[in-house]
Amino acid sequence: MTSKPRYYLVEESALPEVFLKVAETKRLLSTGEASTVNEATRMTDISRSAFYKYRDSVLPFQNMMTGRIITFQLLVHDEPGRLSEILAIFAEAQANIMTINSIVPTNGTAVITISAATMDLTIPIEELMSRLNATRGVIKSEILAG
Repeated sequence: MTSKPRYYLVEESALPEVFLKVAETKRLLSTGEASTVNEATRMTDISRSAFYKYRDSVLPFQNMMTGRIITFQLLVHDEPGRLSEILAIFAEAQANIMTINSIVPTNGTAVITISAATMDLTIPIEELMSRLNATRGVIKSEILAG
């Protein structure tokens, strides 16, 4: 029985060099700068076997989040217009809202859960999170799943 994969966000400087080379090899192939795996691995000075071993496991954060449905959770002050401002940020970034869920506000705050398809995002997910956190009335935002 195989277990469900677990994912971690790791800062680039903490990664082994082979993972960075795999990511660069994939970038070269996807941009057309290299037309074959052999050519791309030569350009990045990595063995083909190392590339094939890790290619499905190494993804840049933005690529991992693009094209997926991501669930965001926000804690916001219960004030008129807050949800409208939040949804405008998603619309500006071309995130396609799939669901919106909000619990009844208590103590002047509400928890809002938004699931959005990110395949057409015009900004990196980190920038979207930054904009959400900078929005007046948003106490905190985080990614729950994706």
